[in-house]
Amino acid sequence: MKRVLSGNEAIARGAWEAGVHVAAAYPGTPSTEILEELSRFPHVYCEWSTNEKVAVDVAVGAAYAGRRAIACMKHVGLNVAADSFFYASFTGAEAGLVVVSADDPAMHSSQNEQDNRRFAQFTRVPCLEPSDSQECKDFTIAAFDLSEKFDTPVLLRTTTRTNHSSTPVELGERNDVAPKREKFPRDPAKYVMIPANARKRHPVVEQRLRDIAAWAEKAPVNRIEWRNRNVGVVTAGIAYQYAREVLPTASVLKLGMVNPVPEQLIRTFAAGVKRLIVLEELDPVLEEHIRLLGISCEGKSIFPLCGEFDPTVVRRAASGAGLPVDRPPVPAAALGLPELPARPPVLCAGCPHRGVFQLLSKKKVPVTGDIGCYTLGLLPPLSAIHTCGCMGAGIGVAHGAAKAGIGERMVAVIGDSTFYHTGLPALANVAYNNSNILTIILDNRITAMTGHQQNPGTGLTLQHESAEVIELEPLVRALGIHHVVTVDAYDVDGLETAYRELMAHNEPAVLVARRECALLPEIRKRWVPLEVVEEKCTGCAICFRIGCPAILKSDEIDAKSGKPLALIDGDLCTGCEVCAQLCPHDAILTRDQVREAQEHQPASCSTPTSEGN
Repeated sequence: MKRVLSGNEAIARGAWEAGVHVAAAYPGTPSTEILEELSRFPHVYCEWSTNEKVAVDVAVGAAYAGRRAIACMKHVGLNVAADSFFYASFTGAEAGLVVVSADDPAMHSSQNEQDNRRFAQFTRVPCLEPSDSQECKDFTIAAFDLSEKFDTPVLLRTTTRTNHSSTPVELGERNDVAPKREKFPRDPAKYVMIPANARKRHPVVEQRLRDIAAWAEKAPVNRIEWRNRNVGVVTAGIAYQYAREVLPTASVLKLGMVNPVPEQLIRTFAAGVKRLIVLEELDPVLEEHIRLLGISCEGKSIFPLCGEFDPTVVRRAASGAGLPVDRPPVPAAALGLPELPARPPVLCAGCPHRGVFQLLSKKKVPVTGDIGCYTLGLLPPLSAIHTCGCMGAGIGVAHGAAKAGIGERMVAVIGDSTFYHTGLPALANVAYNNSNILTIILDNRITAMTGHQQNPGTGLTLQHESAEVIELEPLVRALGIHHVVTVDAYDVDGLETAYRELMAHNEPAVLVARRECALLPEIRKRWVPLEVVEEKCTGCAICFRIGCPAILKSDEIDAKSGKPLALIDGDLCTGCEVCAQLCPHDAILTRDQVREAQEHQPASCSTPTSEGN
């Protein structure tokens, strides 16, 4: 039976069919849906781990115990998990161990554009790269078999286009692999990485890579497709689809395994074509290896080094290099397509972070940000964030700036899920080394940016089981922070009061701004849109300064100021009342309040006229 699946759904299906027992991840686009989908299957334990390193450790522990395990993350998550990934390469495991890295060319939702094929080279582990959903499923199964055949973790590298595109997939049955052991291994020489043991393991790892390279020469994941031999294309992953579409007559060497590469297969292919082209997104990983083999090839001299490929990008570059493209590239202007309206990213209507950023913008303090919805606080008109690097960095950066002796009080903002992820050690460092930064934890009671996943503060697990709620305020106090205040994030005056109180102390302080994400289904049911009372609005524009997409400029102009009045889109407004609290003229009310005011207005008096008098 076939079903149309996204790449992420297909990876989940492949893990299930491969008999995986334990799966762990931290949500991150474009990988999030893998665990969400896998958690719906029976006979698999799935969890949202507190961060990617923990996720890999969980998977390693399960694999040590003899059960197949998988850890999934976006590409920058592998940076967090690098320590664990490296030691797992040295130790191997008792059962299949697969790590999924979802790379993000073009940085659709990421802070960098790294190519994690480099991690496979760095850690000496095999790397498989699927090109469609069928291969996502098949390569996941193959990764577990490969892991057990060679006693190694396997990196399954995907990209955003593969993760989120959907193609038909042939479904199979679950292979309930018998547990490799019933007791945890007692093998210190293999699993205890003290220097003496690690030194002995390193030659084993290097020989393993040579053995895998020999296996790759005849592995079904690598194949040659002979066509016209004037041009031969070496490619992998989603770039294979572009090669087939744009260069349909070219011969192709499709590499499903991109580390280690099958050197003899590459030599055979190169010898069979007149012109050798390497088509790969991001880094010239394959191109560099082919050149090291002494084989002349072209790659990044033709195709871009940065950004995501698509057929248009590949067609334009290939045509410019004289390659046999399917058709000449068409300039975008010649297509006659209308320009799409600009859609700048913005905090959602009713976002509980808006009141905090309005306050910080007004105070004009330096704010170090973090990764999450709240990064959008950097945009006008709020313009309240001044740095953002990676998960958990905001607190450490603020602390470093404070210790550098600048004359301003530093403020760090971080979300609840990100705080559990990497904010804890950073805040412990602030307490231990005693800087006077104010940390604001934006607690919207969910992991919102990636689509409302649970976290240690929500009271539910990925598999919807009840869990202990790790409350932020006692946790922060336990880290050594004495000045802690929790405020409703919609309470504008309360935020101001708490901010003043905490900034009065020249010591570490934490403000927890708490309110559920406005887009949670149970919250959406409680929306009560607001309205602008035209008679009271003066066009002062204060409500425009909070950057709420539900607040618009009316066509009505105030007679005195000559400025447009405010107008609220009732379909977008959640009724958070932040704008109402800031309005100096009490011109923003709920619909019920507007009706009540209208009902209490005195009836207008008029003098009757008598015709004929």
